[in-house]
Amino acid sequence: MEKKKVLITGASKGLGLAISKKLSGEYTLILHASKEESFTHVEPGSHILCADFSDHEQLVNFCKQLKKEHGDTLYAVINNAGVTFDKPLNFQPDREIDAMLNVNLRAPIMICKTAMKIFGLRNAGVIINISSVVGESGNAFQSVYAATKAGLAALSKSLAQEAAALNESHHIRVLSVAPGFVETDMTEALPGAMKEKYLNMIPAKRFGKVDDIADAIAFLLSEKASYINGTTIHINGGLL
Repeated sequence: MEKKKVLITGASKGLGLAISKKLSGEYTLILHASKEESFTHVEPGSHILCADFSDHEQLVNFCKQLKKEHGDTLYAVINNAGVTFDKPLNFQPDREIDAMLNVNLRAPIMICKTAMKIFGLRNAGVIINISSVVGESGNAFQSVYAATKAGLAALSKSLAQEAAALNESHHIRVLSVAPGFVETDMTEALPGAMKEKYLNMIPAKRFGKVDDIADAIAFLLSEKASYINGTTIHINGGLL
């Protein structure tokens, strides 16, 4: 029996790589990165699908290719790809704003649109959008990034309602996962004083690990999570 396919965007490093390792045994993976040479590790049997999501034409072609090549057995989409440029908004160049809006929000919207078309044919499928704790709490110097992550949470809730409105007997789930501060390249770049500040705000008294998030996503994709829908799962050590 052919394994179900799961798309993971931003799968070449950090959280995306951890998710791919966690899911590789149970699913056939479709792994995305902006460039193929970004991959230092690819799980056996995986498919590679590359595109720079800041480029509209590449995004459109990516969605077409996803539907054409993998639409028959696509089971789930994990919108994980994201970028951030941390600085005060009044000093933020337009190119950085555009990049965050395109990669963090526009790309997931377009991929969700493609996935909903695919899932609508059999009324089944799962979408998990990777949001962030700052999408709810806000964070100085991450105004645009936080806005895109809040947008993903709202997108997930709305799409879950749309699926039900279109077909009451559907089995489509859409939700978001909002990690707190997780040990990745993104948090590694934070100044030491800022790291200490955030650590003191976390009741668990540690930063998260990528496996903390990957384990939760593996569960959310399973049938055991079939009643979890249209919500945001916070994984942040108690930060909120």
